[in-house]
Amino acid sequence: MNLFDLHQEVVVVIGATGALGGAIAEGLAQAGACVAVVGRNCEKGEERVSRIQQSGGKAKFYAADASDRSSLSLIHKAITNDLGFPTVLVNAAGGNDPRVTVTPERNFADISLVDWLANYELNLVGGALLPCQEFGAAMCDRKRGSIINIASVSAHLPLSRVVAYSSAKAAVLNLSQFLAREWAKHGVRVNTITPGFFPAEQNRTLLFNEDGTPTPRSQSIYNHTPMGRFGNATELTGAAIFLASQAASSFVTGTDIRVDGGFLSQTI
Repeated sequence: MNLFDLHQEVVVVIGATGALGGAIAEGLAQAGACVAVVGRNCEKGEERVSRIQQSGGKAKFYAADASDRSSLSLIHKAITNDLGFPTVLVNAAGGNDPRVTVTPERNFADISLVDWLANYELNLVGGALLPCQEFGAAMCDRKRGSIINIASVSAHLPLSRVVAYSSAKAAVLNLSQFLAREWAKHGVRVNTITPGFFPAEQNRTLLFNEDGTPTPRSQSIYNHTPMGRFGNATELTGAAIFLASQAASSFVTGTDIRVDGGFLSQTI
């Protein structure tokens, strides 16, 4: 028996148009899963599907706004009709919004409630809450499913400057543990992956100067990460495949797998 064979799985990856979600989608497809690539950017979504198909995988793009339950309901029906019942859900949508980033010019008290709530809508509501409600309920009805939510090292330790993002990701972590407890009796497992620092579109300006050299913040991250480097998006795929596989992780729920180069184990 191959513990990591996903040929029987229909996987929904929300946020697969981004760097981390896209890498996870490609990795799951390489393990045999049929992948529904979900995102708001049609061009990037079709590009991701093309990459998966060129590597011999199965995938189809579905445009949706994860913060809109009706939008999720529409693609849920379409995915079921096209690919079969979703058995795995990966919630990888989210990112830090510059409007809620603390800077020398904007302190915590200057962040507007409107911008704060928009960050929660992106990272908590669309990043976990509504997709779990839409797809998780159906998984419970069928008594089978695996949900993988993407947390952050900032969910464990609030990082400087990204206070709203850290708070929202902490809520994702807490929600995931709640659902793991509630849905275990229905055969649905809920776990999280905590990435360390992976350069992506939303954090690139914080990590690199215009000439491509690392910023002082990047150097601080290197110094705090025992492996002394940033992660590569493909390094998340192993954890995702493990949690998606019923054979490999059938007794794993409510846990958080850290893929952070040791960041959260570092003190002084």
